[in-house]
Amino acid sequence: MAEVESRNNYPGGYGGGRGHFGGGGNRKRRFREDDDYDRRSVRRRYDEIPPSARIRKEILSIAESPLHKPEDDAAAIGRRIAEHSSDDIFCNHTFEFIPQLIVEQPFKIPFIAAIVRHVNLHKPELANRFMEKIADRTQASLDKGQWRSLKLLLRFLGCLQPLFEDDGVFSLLDELFNRAVDLQAASSEDALGLELAKIIMLTIPYSLTILNANLELKAAELLEKTGVIASAPHPFGSLVNPYDVTETRNGPGSPSVISLLHAQLQAEATKGWPLLCIPRPFVMALPSENSGEPEEAVTIHKHKFPSIIVASTLNSGPAPLFPEVYFSVFADQDIETVPKTSEIAATLLRDNLVDTINILDFNRAASAKFLIEMDCYWAADTFVKRATPVDRLKDVSEGKSTWKTEDLAVDAIFSQMLQLPNAEHKLVYYHSMVTETCKIAPAAVAPSLGRAIRFLYSNLSTMDQELTYRFMDWFSHHLSNFDFRWKWVEWVNDVDISPLHPRKSFILGVTDKEVRLSFAKRIRETLPERYHPLIPASKDNDIPEYKYNRETTPYSKEAKSLLQHIKRKSPDSDIAPIITAINDSELDRTNGTDDGLVMSTDAFVTTLCYIGSKSLSHVLSYIERHKERLLSIGPASDAARMQIIDSVVAYWREVQPGVAVNIIDKLLNYTIVTPASVLEWALAPEQLQAGSLLAETWVYEMVSGTMGKVTNRMRQIVRARNQTSLPPSQVEALDETLLKEREGMRALFATIADAVKGVAEGSNNAMVEGQDGQGEGKEMELLQLWGGKWARVFARKAAVEESVVSEAMKSFPAAGPETSDEVVMVDPERSKKDGAADQQEDLIDLNGGDAVEDEIL
Repeated sequence: MAEVESRNNYPGGYGGGRGHFGGGGNRKRRFREDDDYDRRSVRRRYDEIPPSARIRKEILSIAESPLHKPEDDAAAIGRRIAEHSSDDIFCNHTFEFIPQLIVEQPFKIPFIAAIVRHVNLHKPELANRFMEKIADRTQASLDKGQWRSLKLLLRFLGCLQPLFEDDGVFSLLDELFNRAVDLQAASSEDALGLELAKIIMLTIPYSLTILNANLELKAAELLEKTGVIASAPHPFGSLVNPYDVTETRNGPGSPSVISLLHAQLQAEATKGWPLLCIPRPFVMALPSENSGEPEEAVTIHKHKFPSIIVASTLNSGPAPLFPEVYFSVFADQDIETVPKTSEIAATLLRDNLVDTINILDFNRAASAKFLIEMDCYWAADTFVKRATPVDRLKDVSEGKSTWKTEDLAVDAIFSQMLQLPNAEHKLVYYHSMVTETCKIAPAAVAPSLGRAIRFLYSNLSTMDQELTYRFMDWFSHHLSNFDFRWKWVEWVNDVDISPLHPRKSFILGVTDKEVRLSFAKRIRETLPERYHPLIPASKDNDIPEYKYNRETTPYSKEAKSLLQHIKRKSPDSDIAPIITAINDSELDRTNGTDDGLVMSTDAFVTTLCYIGSKSLSHVLSYIERHKERLLSIGPASDAARMQIIDSVVAYWREVQPGVAVNIIDKLLNYTIVTPASVLEWALAPEQLQAGSLLAETWVYEMVSGTMGKVTNRMRQIVRARNQTSLPPSQVEALDETLLKEREGMRALFATIADAVKGVAEGSNNAMVEGQDGQGEGKEMELLQLWGGKWARVFARKAAVEESVVSEAMKSFPAAGPETSDEVVMVDPERSKKDGAADQQEDLIDLNGGDAVEDEIL
């Protein structure tokens, strides 16, 4: 014990090492024998990695390294899987893992199929179990309407076509085609039939990588039959086109994906199905190891195609389907950096890239890595060497590919960011994907990105207005991630053109967004001097001027008194007399002809904006504190409710109009203002004038955001109604609410259509009065262009929502038995409080400023 205590009290601690507790210190060894005594504890030996984990790691990494031949890896992995066929735990883990990998990493499907084919060489019964597992997953995807998973699983089965007896996967494709025809015959607006036809045609190439005369005949029959669907026009076809091309306005072409794919397959069939870009690790790895015979002489055990039942009525899936167009920023240009749209490789590569982007949204770094390294997963010589400059592509030998992986990656990301009617994920995800690819390979991606930006900028006149806004939003966000650097000198000639021109409007919108993301002085320093007038000195003030500080402003004394009371957090009883005094004074001044509440509302709301101008949270806290008074304004006077919007915009317009848009968005959450009042303010003749307000990006942001809340509200009701086993009382209540909200939504879309129709046609009163002079004639054309852009966007939005609601109503479940349980309602007070935290931003009342409507949780 004494020895232990002395060692514990020793300054260096106990044992070897340094420090107070690590031991050792400056203690010297007493005996030479200490050198031969190892005081270190025996290191714990870890168990070996289980075979299932090891094989999982090998499958995950297949084809990822250019230093390994994937055909050799596939053969080795297949052999090891066959060796563990008696291990149930190993087999179960592998059976669960491979189907999941198929639907998560599409690039690797041909290589996984090669592994299964090697398993079939050694253990055919084990390969058959794999196929049954895949068939079960395919059946589940088909029943649930998971169309992307179904497509990828069918692709895998197509790669295994040489292992099936008779027609194999083509028998299932025939069944799917029959359902597609039935759906198309039932409704010309059906999109599910188009999706099935696309899945069928995308499966055919992978099923023909090993040619067979009988299969070629089956493919030809399918192509002939699907041609009927591919050639039929869809009502939404023109609305989802990214460019508004007319007889007098040219622009890039964006063909339908399904019609383009059908033409590409027909062209490939005439060449004998070379399918040069698809990798064939299963072809290169199949010769017999012992005899050295060619593949054709190798005996392959064939299996009956697993049973997959296609129901007569298909589940349309969780998300609405719409026709797709092939959008590209690099296609069919002088230097072929991506496949021509006439080649099947264009669609096959794009389909794999898009699936990778949208599936791996939970890991953008991994998704970006797959995109940059895509050349590992396709046939050799499909792409030019990574990071090859465009100007060196002309030196590539004739017959060699000039396709750039960076261009294909950027092209695919933009195709999803600029997809109509809606992107699959939040737009910021695609923003981050561009950023990630730039981080992984900056020298390679940056030039491709610059060329894409220039292409989109040059086509702003014909680009859909919603896509123009998305492009502008991404561009400003992207610049903020890279020190706001861009070659602005390239666009310097557009600084002096009319603000109504789409390119000038884009520049103004980008600079405004940049100021919102930083501050005016910094953004001005990043721009050439010619751009400086676009960011006037007034934007240098973080806090706009409080107009009531000027003595000449009417009711400045009363407004200053309001300011002091609000700063001191005085109760409403102290504020009410001041508001009443302004009302009475205004009524006296105008002899009762004007609404006195308008002036008092202007003073009150402007004061709230001024006090809360430090940040959005500040102004929200003041709105929350005075919520009851603000809520009382709308029911008392429609003009005063409009004045709330006008006061917010007037305060922030010269500095940062985007802040005004954010505040109005929050006022909608509180139901202080209504969607109808926002539209009435933005599109009123005195605001719209001759239509010049339509060129302001912040106005489009406000109107589009308002309608987004309206449509989200509709979809919430539809989702609530789609719940099963709802009692009749709840079903009746939801049906009544849906009817009322749908009529309200239609009325709002009609308001927008009526307002912009006059501008698009040139029949707006203000436009008619200013039709003299050549210069004004050019302005007239631009105004009509903006009217047409707005009309197209909101006509599409209205048609999409009508389609979604109509399709949902066809499949509403019947009411269940009546129960004692009541509908769980949202407490109006709680909903309004949640608005401050932006948790109930879409629960707005379309028909007034009263409490939020009932909602089933």
